[in-house]
Order: sequence, then C-alpha cells, then structure tokens
Amino acid sequence: MDTRTAGAVGGAAQGASGSMVRRILLGSQLRRLREARGVTREAAGWSIRASESKISRMELGRVGFKTRDVEDLLTLYGVTDAGDREPLLDLARDANKAGWWHSYSDVLPGWFQTYVGLESAASGINTYEVQYVHGLLQTEEYARAVVTSGRNGLPAEEVERRVALRMERQRLLLADDPPRFLCVLDEAALRRPFGTPAVMNRQLEHLAQLSERDNVTLRVFPLGAGAYSAESGAFTLLRFPESDLSDIVYIEQLTSALYLDKPEEVERYDGVLSRLVEYGRSAAETRDQLLRLRRAD
Repeated sequence: MDTRTAGAVGGAAQGASGSMVRRILLGSQLRRLREARGVTREAAGWSIRASESKISRMELGRVGFKTRDVEDLLTLYGVTDAGDREPLLDLARDANKAGWWHSYSDVLPGWFQTYVGLESAASGINTYEVQYVHGLLQTEEYARAVVTSGRNGLPAEEVERRVALRMERQRLLLADDPPRFLCVLDEAALRRPFGTPAVMNRQLEHLAQLSERDNVTLRVFPLGAGAYSAESGAFTLLRFPESDLSDIVYIEQLTSALYLDKPEEVERYDGVLSRLVEYGRSAAETRDQLLRLRRAD
C-alpha cells in the first residue's frame, strides 16, 4: 500500500469530531500494511510485546495506540521513510485524544462509547427504531422517563447524567454542518407511553418540529403495514465522509452491541431500511399523524 495516502486520511480525520474514527482509520492502515508484508498477527504482537488479540483490537480501532508500538509495527512492516511514517504517527497521537463523551464514562458502557464516537463523526445516520423514540429525537422529560423505566432505585444523580449525555448527543443535529439523519419510527413507539400524557404530547410535537429541519427525514412505519416491520429489529446505519472508513451497522443488545461492516451485511440492512421507507408514511403524512396523535391524548 502507498503510505502517502495516510496523510490524506489523517487530514480528513482531523476534521472529525471523535477520536474513534481516527483509531479505526489507523487500525485499518496498520492491517493493510501488515497483510501486504505477509506478517501474521502473532508475529506483529510479538514485536510489540503483546498478544495476537491485542493486534486484532488495534486493527479494529477498539483500543488506544502507544506511539512506541506504532513505531515498532511500522518498522516491522518496512515503513522506514520518515515522510511515510510521520502521518501515521500523527494519526496515532490524535487517536488517543479523548472525545467529549469520555466525561460521561461513569454512565457510558464501553461498548456504547464506541457508538457515540462514531455517531459524532458520521455524515449520515440512518436508523429504524421500534421500542421508543430514537435518542437523538427525545425531549429531556421523555428521555428521563425512558431512563427510569424498569430501573427502580436508580440514583437521581445517575438519571440526570444519563439524560444529560443524551441531550449532549443531540447537539450534532443542530451543528453548522450537521449529518443527514433519516429515522424510521415504528408506530408502536409513538403509541407506547413514557411519562405522563403531557410528556408524550410534547414529545410528539417535538418530533413534528424536528421533521421540518432540512437535515432530518422522519418517517412513521404504520402498524397496518404488515410483515415488513418484522424484517429486522432496531438498528442504525452510519456513513462517514472518510473514503477509507466503511459504512457500519450498529445493533444494540441488552449488555453489548454488534458492529457490522462487511459490505454484504451493510447492503442487507440498507435494503431493509429502503423498504421501510417505501412502505412507511410520507413526510407530510408523518407530520399529520404526529399532530393527530397529540390531539387525541
């Protein structure tokens, strides 16, 4: 691989809002260099006094990078020219900078930190939500009701920290250069009450207002649409401006999450989302339904 491309990659990553993207980009570059040189993960791990699994985590961007480790790996992979090494070392240093979400590490599981970092750097966020209104679209009081649902005895301070994190995440939709956000909401999510009727009314009104933003596309998938709603549970498809970073599908579970980036897997989920949009309500119909449900309460 021509390592001169690392300079362009590093420059693009500098504009991203999260270090997670830089980690993934650097890991991807290191993997390509290792494979081009014919070095096994085991041998790479031995060269930096680490295990094969550590190399795997580094190449996936799941751990931080020590500059010394990157230097040793580049030497092992035959990258000795300073002009080729320095962009990758710069990327390693930038990859270790903490994102804003790290200040919420007390209430943010490690597997979700990865998602928040990717979400912050995405140029496109496409999602299907079934159980409740997506976190980027929740009002503060609705978010509080979601956080406390089924969590009796959760300390008030932790509740407020979780709500504050959710509100902070929403700032990206209001940024000067916001991502394109497409959300398909199952109608069941709108009819499932969280909080008082007044809380639900304000949430529905908030959704109607957000749906008028240029960067937000909101569609309701009706209960009467049939089997299409059963094709998949909730998921999010993230797209990035960096050409070296593939689209990622995020699937949240109770105590962990899946991150899928194989092209054939991403394509399947993208197809599901397209069909949900096709059989869902139009933008105008969605807004009308949101306001109609509000008046009905």
